Parts: sequence; C-alpha cells; structure tokens
Amino acid sequence: MSADPEIVTTPSAEHKPNRAGQMLPGIAGICMFLIFMTMLNVYAALQGAFGPGAARSVILLLCTLLAVGIFGLLRLKKWGWSLVTAGCLLFSSGDFLFFSKTHSPFFLVRGIFVLIFFLYLVRQETRERLV
Repeated sequence: MSADPEIVTTPSAEHKPNRAGQMLPGIAGICMFLIFMTMLNVYAALQGAFGPGAARSVILLLCTLLAVGIFGLLRLKKWGWSLVTAGCLLFSSGDFLFFSKTHSPFFLVRGIFVLIFFLYLVRQETRERLV
C-alpha cells in the first residue's frame, strides 16, 4: 500500500457547462398542452360557458396572462417561467376544487397531471436554463 492519499476531485462551478438558453423537451411539451387548454378555455368563455359578466372577464384575463407567459417561457425568459408556474398551480388547484364539488375523476386526473407540470417547472435544472 502506498502512503499517498487518493486525491478525489469534485466538479466545481467553473467546470460546469453553461446551460442557460438550452430548452428542455419537457418545457416544450408543457407549453403545447397549456396553449391548447388556454384556447379551449377562451372558446368556452366566448361561448358563455362561464356565465356573463365578471367570471367571463376574469377567465379571459387569466387566459391572456397564461398565453403571454407561455410564449415567454418558449423564449426561456424568467418572467414567462413565473407566469406559467403560477398558471399551473392555479389550474391544478381549480381542478382539485372542481373535483371536490363534482367528484368527477376527470378533474382529479387533469389536476394531478398539471401539478406534475408545476413540479417539473420548479426543479433547479429547469430554472438554470432560463435567461
């Protein structure tokens, strides 16, 4: 046996490649799903599914904010990430609320699905890619 201790090196911050600006495939998938859901909600609001008045206006406002956030996230902007993350959390909590009122498994499955999107977006690896 040698008296020299074995040297263990750990990668430091200067050896890590710069990953900012590189899109993960999950981000594109999340954006495609959310833009589809946004279009469906806008269509439903314009057809009167949410009732007239304030509810319709609030739904259209939230859909507009989410659509702007989706296009910002596709450009890997931090403000787009924050809007989409808040939209995912709001969307899943709304689905859980509808599930508690109607006991329809559709809302539970969709709420869990969108909650998984939220958990994917808040990962450190995802946030490192934003510009």
